[in-house]
Amino acid sequence: MTTLALIVAGGRGARAGEGLPKQYRALGGEPVIRRTVRAFLRHPGIDIVRCVIHPDDRALYAAATHGHPLADPVMGRATRQGSVRAGLEASAGTTRVLIHDAARPMVPHDMIGRVLGAIDAGAAGACPVLPVTDTLVRDNGEGVPRLGLHRVQTPQGFDYAAILAAHRAAPDDAATDDAGLIYRAGLPVALVRGEEMAMKLTEAQDFARAEALLAAHHIPRVGTGFDVHRFGPGESLMICGITVAHTHGVVAHSDGDVGLHALTDALLGAAALGDIGDHFPPSDMRWAGAASDQFLAHAAALVREQGGIIDHADITIICERPKIGPHRAAMQARIASILNLGPGAVSVKATTTEGLGFTGRGEGIAAQAVASIRMPREEL
Repeated sequence: MTTLALIVAGGRGARAGEGLPKQYRALGGEPVIRRTVRAFLRHPGIDIVRCVIHPDDRALYAAATHGHPLADPVMGRATRQGSVRAGLEASAGTTRVLIHDAARPMVPHDMIGRVLGAIDAGAAGACPVLPVTDTLVRDNGEGVPRLGLHRVQTPQGFDYAAILAAHRAAPDDAATDDAGLIYRAGLPVALVRGEEMAMKLTEAQDFARAEALLAAHHIPRVGTGFDVHRFGPGESLMICGITVAHTHGVVAHSDGDVGLHALTDALLGAAALGDIGDHFPPSDMRWAGAASDQFLAHAAALVREQGGIIDHADITIICERPKIGPHRAAMQARIASILNLGPGAVSVKATTTEGLGFTGRGEGIAAQAVASIRMPREEL
């Protein structure tokens, strides 16, 4: 049995406002589609994850999903139904399939399991739904009984052969819901409990609501980091990702960026993922002279792959020289770029030790950092 998760990501998302298509916009510090595919990659019941994308979005898709083991994407069609059918036609050999909208990035683990369970129990299709709690009226004000009505969500699960046949038999190309095609074919569709968390991003304000849901589902964590490097031969230092002219360089295995090293450890510590030496051991010559921005980017990716959200970074550089003030804005901007954070989420400060200790004697430089993150209370 082979189970495919088919992620429909070819829309333009015009109702979500100006800017990138909504599936490539940031939510919790990373692209929406990256969160979406990760939910299915993590589920043990899913064997293959494949996306259907707009032909114009190849570069956006490659950047947003980099590092994830996905099947080759399928180019979408002019309508959702056409795009889904294209994805199904390209996935021969599949036994069962979950069809999901990329704009629903917060899919709980258990919700995927409920859909799969309904298919395993013999249903040709399975659809997660939520109750209608608001009063419904027509345009003329006439009330509509809400008894027996549901709000439909995705992922919707199907026997692969059944849903492919249903799509082939529906030439109008206007269906916006795959379970409806199964109903039209006269096959049973099981309704399973959905989740408010699996909301769809449609309007611009939906992103603010989704951020609030993410925040409520996460708990705060704080990590600290500290790093020291001795001065040595050279004419400049790397500090917080910026080259700073100085009378010395540093003695280090990598580029010796104390600010980024300390912040890398702070992020790893906040997520309980070890320290920089665990991930980039100094005994490994691959990291000799390496730029430290890749260490920080790796730590940030690990946090986000765990479902974490990076909120704030605070770094203090400790040295007599060089002066940090003239470079502070550039350092903050560089760190914000590496972490994909807004400029107000990064702080860089400096202090001296009033001539005391090794920094006071001008023998080296140190940095300490604090990272504030949020980690999920449980698997989404």
